Amino acid sequence: MGRGKRGLIASAVTVVCAVTLLALPAPAFAAPIPEPSPTRAPTTDPDLTPPPAPDKDLEAIRKKLDTLYHDAAVATDAYNAAEEQADKQSKEIVALAKKIVDGREKLDGMKDRAGAAARSQYRTGGLPDEAQLVLSDDPGEFLDGAGRVIQGQRATKGLIGEMTRTQQDLEQYAKDASAQWQKLEANRKAKATAQKTIEKRIAAAEKLESQLEKEEKERLAQLQQQAAQKAQTAWLDTGILDEITTKGSAQGRQAVKYATAQMGKPYEWGAEGPDSYDCSGLTSQAWADAGVAIPRTSQEQWRQLRRVDIKDMRPGDLIIYFDDASHVAMYVGDGAMVHAPRPGRPITMAGAGSMPILGVVRPDA
Repeated sequence: MGRGKRGLIASAVTVVCAVTLLALPAPAFAAPIPEPSPTRAPTTDPDLTPPPAPDKDLEAIRKKLDTLYHDAAVATDAYNAAEEQADKQSKEIVALAKKIVDGREKLDGMKDRAGAAARSQYRTGGLPDEAQLVLSDDPGEFLDGAGRVIQGQRATKGLIGEMTRTQQDLEQYAKDASAQWQKLEANRKAKATAQKTIEKRIAAAEKLESQLEKEEKERLAQLQQQAAQKAQTAWLDTGILDEITTKGSAQGRQAVKYATAQMGKPYEWGAEGPDSYDCSGLTSQAWADAGVAIPRTSQEQWRQLRRVDIKDMRPGDLIIYFDDASHVAMYVGDGAMVHAPRPGRPITMAGAGSMPILGVVRPDA
């Protein structure tokens, strides 16, 4: 951060600290998730190793993992939203600080002008221009002086009015800075709360997975693939692909090109690239590469972007998943999408109908 920006922020802090800030209540954290019991006691004797857990137990674990990672995704959206707002408020505070500095310099300049006028009056014997004009015996000087008096009165009145307005502006800037500072602190707390939730859910999921044997993990992966394939098949069986024929726009194709080029890179919550991404970080950066700025989070992408029917979906459109809009992917065509799935899984291509679709939005509307 440069010296100028630090100075502006320091000015904002000085102004804001002069205003009494309201105390913000501490956020309540979600209750800890019960830790699952191990599926078996450890043993070193191969002959005593029990058989893999039955599919019904692994199916319950699959659903539990889906719930944990879904909760983490919801919290990630909350974290990203709070971070975006905090960045916005920081910039507004810096802008207000600059206005405060400029206003103070302007006010000081007007005070100097008022002081110069007072000193000039002192040098003329303490008599105002009007009194000196009355005492003049020269008609020409009298007429010239009358004009100067009128101009001087107008200038003085204008100076006083300008000083008053500038002072009022400074007071408003201080109030605005104080309000933005309180919002900034609230969003910082919201970020911290969301981060704890994310970390807690991911840790619980990773612990649950770590308690499985190698064979169980392999079978669990099969069950997860089967569940996704079943959902995709049901979606395709509706005949939806017969209706989806629209080709992508030039910007949509560029966004798809960017997104697919990231395949294989890791998922990381809160990340926007270039080395890792979360789901909305991938879609927002892909469209930024295509020259279109879109909201950072999947929920805001769903709320702000233009919605289109699934049958009108084209490459580059964003598919929003789950009732709470907690996941987003990019449609690439032929019933497929590219997305950043969840922690532990890289950016990949999957069936567009492999998860419950809430709707579709188009960034280049």
